[in-house]
Amino acid sequence: MTGPSPFAAEPAPLQRWLSIVGIGEDGIDGLGSGARELIESAEIVFGGVRHLALAAPLIRGEARSWPSPFSSAPSEVMALRGRRVCVLASGDPFFYGVGATLASHIEADETWVIPAPSAFSLAAARMAWPLQDVTLVSVHGRALDRIRPHLHPGARILALTSDAEGPEALAHLLADTGYGESQLTVLEALGGNRENTRTAEARKFDLADVSPLNVVAIHALAERDARIIAYTPGLDDYLFEHDGQITKREIRALTLSSLRPRHGELLWDVGAGSGSVAIEWLLAHGSLGAVAIEADESRAARAARNAAAFGVPHLDVKHARAPHALADLPTPNAIFVGGGGSGDGVLDACLEALQPGGRLVANAVTLETESELIARHAALGGELIRVSVSRADAVGAKTGWRSAMPVTQWIWEKS
Repeated sequence: MTGPSPFAAEPAPLQRWLSIVGIGEDGIDGLGSGARELIESAEIVFGGVRHLALAAPLIRGEARSWPSPFSSAPSEVMALRGRRVCVLASGDPFFYGVGATLASHIEADETWVIPAPSAFSLAAARMAWPLQDVTLVSVHGRALDRIRPHLHPGARILALTSDAEGPEALAHLLADTGYGESQLTVLEALGGNRENTRTAEARKFDLADVSPLNVVAIHALAERDARIIAYTPGLDDYLFEHDGQITKREIRALTLSSLRPRHGELLWDVGAGSGSVAIEWLLAHGSLGAVAIEADESRAARAARNAAAFGVPHLDVKHARAPHALADLPTPNAIFVGGGGSGDGVLDACLEALQPGGRLVANAVTLETESELIARHAALGGELIRVSVSRADAVGAKTGWRSAMPVTQWIWEKS
């Protein structure tokens, strides 16, 4: 945005005391008059060392580098409320940027934001990829595993990496998961005079001296044995590492349907086993959270490995035994109790922990656990269903149905 500064008509104390200005690799040459004025009129200018250097010709007030750790930055900015403060950010401050961090502490009517083109926008323009058709993933300061759910044949992905080693690490991940033929285009220092673009095949990646400021454009080409994480619940059992303690594919799909994940919700997976239910819950939407509670140490470690392999390394795995382990956990919106988690006192603790409107889903395969669910249904209501799955299998030279153990499921919503 260009034009007069928002400060010009503001009474004291200043209402819009904080400005957030996006700046690209082209520095002040890419700024409009409004952005320039905000920087020049600020008493204090915050930014990374690189941003402060880019804007140095315009800074008249005090230049402050971000503190380390960055987590203390919002409080430093907030301590200056009422003074003219400018924050410099890369590109669009509200797209994986500092603006999103500050927004949780400062009201919108206190800020004035002038974004610059994001690295994703610039990369899409250079690749001539329609931005609405591209998957955008930031692995800047995040695990590379987060890209795994987006690897599908023909997918176009733009990935913002953390450093110069990021593109090669992505290439190795692609090659290891059956996408070795994928084309990687590394777009470096976008928008500046050092901008550079190079392309390599994932399995033959040999690019050297990569700029730490880079976006990787991935055109995913899958080999026959590529690992593909389908969009629907009920992923194939063989994709999970497990010792048999796993909610089977068909029952898992039914369980996710009964749990009904909604935006921003938290799941407890009690007796998580392989972690399959919590993992599929997280895959449903990026806003969801999950805690997997598992008493067996080897299974808890296995659940964590599965979470990384499915691109949800943020699954919070607790090696602990319910119900004692539940006391200090954040309040859940939904709870799944599998056959391995329904010990003494577990259901009572889960029912107590749920917030109003929360859902509990409990599965049983043994007569003892089934009888408890039947009793809970009689006392508290909800929905009780019984499911049996059969698969065609060889019977000598012929084919017959082989039935899995039936599963009883109790679904209850807290009023």
